[in-house]
Amino acid sequence: MATRVSSLYAESLTVLSQFRADLYGCLTTRADALFELTDAVLCTDRPVRSLVELALAPEHRRGHGSLYAGLNQGRIDLDRLRRTLAGLPLPKAADGRLVLAVDVSPWLRPDAATVPDRSFCHTYGRGEAKHQMMPGWPYSIVAALETGRTSWTALLDAVRLQPGADLAALTTAQIREVVERLIEAGQWAEGDPQILVVLDSGYDAPRIAHLLAGLPVQILGRLRSDRVMRRPTPPRVYDPKGGRPPKHGGKFVFGDAVTWGTEQAITVTDTRLYGKATAQAWDRLHPRLTRRAAWLDHDGPLPLIEGSVIRLVVERLPSGGANKPVWLWWSGTGATTADVDRCWQSFLRRFDLEHTFRMLKQTLGWTRPRLRTSAAADRWTWLVIVAHTQLRLARPLATDLRRPWEKPAPPSKLTPARVRRGFRNLRTTTGSPARAPKPTRPGPGRPPGSKNRRPATCHDVGRVLITGQAYTRPAHHKVGTKPRRNG
Repeated sequence: MATRVSSLYAESLTVLSQFRADLYGCLTTRADALFELTDAVLCTDRPVRSLVELALAPEHRRGHGSLYAGLNQGRIDLDRLRRTLAGLPLPKAADGRLVLAVDVSPWLRPDAATVPDRSFCHTYGRGEAKHQMMPGWPYSIVAALETGRTSWTALLDAVRLQPGADLAALTTAQIREVVERLIEAGQWAEGDPQILVVLDSGYDAPRIAHLLAGLPVQILGRLRSDRVMRRPTPPRVYDPKGGRPPKHGGKFVFGDAVTWGTEQAITVTDTRLYGKATAQAWDRLHPRLTRRAAWLDHDGPLPLIEGSVIRLVVERLPSGGANKPVWLWWSGTGATTADVDRCWQSFLRRFDLEHTFRMLKQTLGWTRPRLRTSAAADRWTWLVIVAHTQLRLARPLATDLRRPWEKPAPPSKLTPARVRRGFRNLRTTTGSPARAPKPTRPGPGRPPGSKNRRPATCHDVGRVLITGQAYTRPAHHKVGTKPRRNG
């Protein structure tokens, strides 16, 4: 047993050391400053509050000027870094399936009028207002999910949404590139289960499934409770009156149980957190598409995108809120009880990505810096991602340095924040490829008493909307209006 543990320790240490060496090779300009900045993020004893405080960490041997110069003028080979992340060991489900989650997390910059490339980001629960659109940098992030209750995810990609971008088209291109890199790295091969991609309600899951046709992926997305689906086209029957045959079957109204009919599959599972979870599935349902918005320029007849609709109802919620059913759309058809269980359990695992966002923002300081350019924000975002990746690789190596009020936990149950406490000790074992800093003198700076004759330019805030029109509050968010049903 001791030999097996030491072998696992040596293997994990080798993977971590190799990743650090590969990371240094991906930093093409000002590599030493960017690499030591990442080490400072990992080894600081407390959460990151500002960039200048990282310059005081012992792992950062350079001055604060080098820190900002690295973010503003450094370069990262993102293609090589993305391939490196795809080649690392990734978590998989019990059947060997890769489960990916995609979501958008904003870096809010409401008061930065001189910052370019800002877009209106949707926020929820800020103050008394429930829904707000605030200026910032929205980032679309893809991560691989683990099984079971955990706060760990394997970050694979991050793309900043440009103002006026089509969210569905950009997400489709991002997923396609990630899947292709995973296949190239040997994470998926012929005969393996298809990769499951989990989306939240902000995405058009049927459209993304249509755009990703041909890839070994299945799409699972959440739908609003006011949606209306259509059944398969009924068989053509001779009508003496003539007329065009129908293209769609009967309606499946989420809010009207009379239209549901008999379900394809049903499962009942006893869970510790939610009590009894009941999942029902109906086969071969599709949305009725119209030539507007994203389908306005579609060539040829509009497609019929069939899938399975899953209705999940739990006995209780941990927060004690209103217990409403969750509607899911799965791009597969002919769902069995095993498929239904896998779908709704994978969707619940999507919330692990929210724990990762909280770790990135509150502990690693992702949204703390007040950077002037979006290019510097992209470099800092990738440094935070690789820092989180090093914590994941150091998970089998970490020692539990728990606080007196915390319960002991085995190495497999340590959270990212508790792994970070002991990373400073692991850093001395893995080594650092960064070179020692050279002695230098600070620049003269602006002469005392002189005025700034190059004021910064103010930039307008853009929109991440398909139509490019001005933002309007959705009808189902307004007070005193009835829910709108969409076909």
